[in-house]
Amino acid sequence: MIVALLNQKGGVGKTTLALHLAGQWARQGRRVTLIDADPQGSALDWSEQRSREGLPRLFGVVGLARDTLHREAPELARHADHVVIDGPPRVAALMRSALLAADLVLIPAQPSPFDGWGSGEMLKLIVEARIFRPELRARFVLNRCDARTIIARETAETLVDHDPPAFTATIGQRVAFADAARTGRLVFDVDPMSAAAREIAALAAEVERLMR
Repeated sequence: MIVALLNQKGGVGKTTLALHLAGQWARQGRRVTLIDADPQGSALDWSEQRSREGLPRLFGVVGLARDTLHREAPELARHADHVVIDGPPRVAALMRSALLAADLVLIPAQPSPFDGWGSGEMLKLIVEARIFRPELRARFVLNRCDARTIIARETAETLVDHDPPAFTATIGQRVAFADAARTGRLVFDVDPMSAAAREIAALAAEVERLMR
């Protein structure tokens, strides 16, 4: 299974979600490779920091910020149970290549009308990719979300009947993610029973149920 986290809007948490999904599946014994397709290389930076901290490697991180991704990712997938692509912001050729590589596209979005409007171009690219990959699946993931707020509830309700719809699992606005990342950790390295760790586990399980 190749899962790509994509959104042309920056700052929506693609790298955080990509790292944590990869980590969750690795903790469950899956063979996982994460492709850092963002020219900024944040996932690679995280991996290097983890190594400097002397922490065990959970999964491989490969830098592939180029538009041949759709040819190279399937080759990596032959040697892994899951490949997770941390996608680029606003690089059309890279984005198209990631879409052609993926079995499932996750679109992280914050509960805000601005994020919804900003996803319009992303949805057009998905429609375009389905000409070549009609089996391509896509889902929104509500990230940095306070479920108690009115706008979060309204966003979730709106996306239920949207195409693509949103996953039921949402990820909260939690400082635990940033605190863990600074030292090359994931939230379950710090506290496997934390709310953040439980949310990631729920999202990972929902992804796997969809792709069975």
